[in-house]
Amino acid sequence: MVGRTSDEDRTEAMTRLKVGIVALVGASAGLITLSGGGSALQILAAVLGGLVVGAALLAYLVRIA
Repeated sequence: MVGRTSDEDRTEAMTRLKVGIVALVGASAGLITLSGGGSALQILAAVLGGLVVGAALLAYLVRIA
């Protein structure tokens, strides 16, 4: 039987989910650039830009929830 989750467990799970969302958006931007034939610098810039966009998306989602 599954018991109730503690507030600490819930907070940890939500933090992991938030990090995962930001990482997914960043990795997606890098993979799209890689598939388009971008150089290593362009891929790095796309990943960094994707992480920024992912963080902004996450902040928006947290704000509206």
